[in-house]
Parts: sequence; C-alpha cells; structure tokens
Amino acid sequence: MNDRTCIVTRKAQPAENLIRFVAGPDGMVVPDLKRNLPGRGCWVTADRALVDKAADKNLFARALKAPAKPPENLGGLVDELLSKAALGALGLARKAGAVALGAAKVEAAVRSGKAFAVLHAREASEDGVRKITAARRAVVHMGGPDMPAYKLFSEPELSLALGATNVIHAAVFGRDAGKAALKRVMALEYFRGDFAQNPEAVATGTAEDVE
Repeated sequence: MNDRTCIVTRKAQPAENLIRFVAGPDGMVVPDLKRNLPGRGCWVTADRALVDKAADKNLFARALKAPAKPPENLGGLVDELLSKAALGALGLARKAGAVALGAAKVEAAVRSGKAFAVLHAREASEDGVRKITAARRAVVHMGGPDMPAYKLFSEPELSLALGATNVIHAAVFGRDAGKAALKRVMALEYFRGDFAQNPEAVATGTAEDVE
C-alpha cells in the first residue's frame, strides 16, 4: 500500500526508498524528505544519479502536472539536506550516550561487540582505519556481527555535530538514538553510492506517481 513509483526508473518501491518532491509556491521543485509538504507529490529513487537525471530531463513538470522547475544542482541540494539530517541525528545520539569517540574507545567498543557501526572522518589515516578494520574482522571471525563502517563526513563536520574536537573515529551503539542516526547515515550513503561510483549509470524512462 505504501509503494510509490519512481518517475525515472518507473519501478515501484517502498516510500522509504524514495524521495518525495513537490512544487513550491514559486514553481520551483522542492525535496520533501519528511514527506509531509502539502500538494501533489512525485517520487524519485533516493539515488543521486537518478535525482540528477530527473532534474536534467525535468521529469517533475509532467509528474506534478505543473510548470515546475528544478533548482540548479538539485542533487547537491538533496545531498546537503540528507547530510544535515544524518549529522543532526548523530548529535542527538551522542547526547543520548549512543556514540563513543576516539580510536581507542572505538576499537574497544568494536571488540566488545557493543558497537553497531563505525564512522571514520575523511581525514582518517590509513593506519587508524586499518586497526579498527582489523578489530571488526576479528569480531566477525569469532562469530560476532559484521559492523559496517562509513566514511561520509569530514573531521570538522563530525566534530561540530558530536560536540567535540578533532573527531576522526566514532562508534555508534545499537540503542534507539543510535539506530535512528544510522538509518539516516545509511540513507546518505545510498544516495551518494551509485553517483560516486558511476554518474552515468542511471536508468531511463518516465512515469507518473502522484498523490
């Protein structure tokens, strides 16, 4: 019942796998990440390359049945919004005690099995990442969970969001706040994934899905 059809791929998926867009009062296309803005909406798979494709072809006007125009660099705008949402959720998780900072604490959290996932700043050294990766693999070897690792943010971004200085490594625990934050982190990684690997690898075609 909650499936929506992507206007680019023409494939129906659960709404949580797509991003809703509406036309603003000025006729500009607006990303509706919370899916609560009024008016007719259309949906695009939460993938940077597909959002850029929809903008380049201006598939929004047909789907929204209005002279809607996407803003310049719509994909970049969505990326920024998803990034802010993820960082904000990580900040709340930190306040709730669901985040550990520092290489030593992260490695200990991983080896104890308490960590749900690991974050590395883009500036993280290969040696620092290697040690934590070895700990993650050791846990898997012992029959423990395979904890994902993400490298989506810069040190300044993580430091500001987590209320600390020089945040290079962080571990997120599987508590409610931690799980909520990781859901947003995963959404950002998915959105960036295919675009980062191959910007040209996008599906073609158009469809309509409105509400």
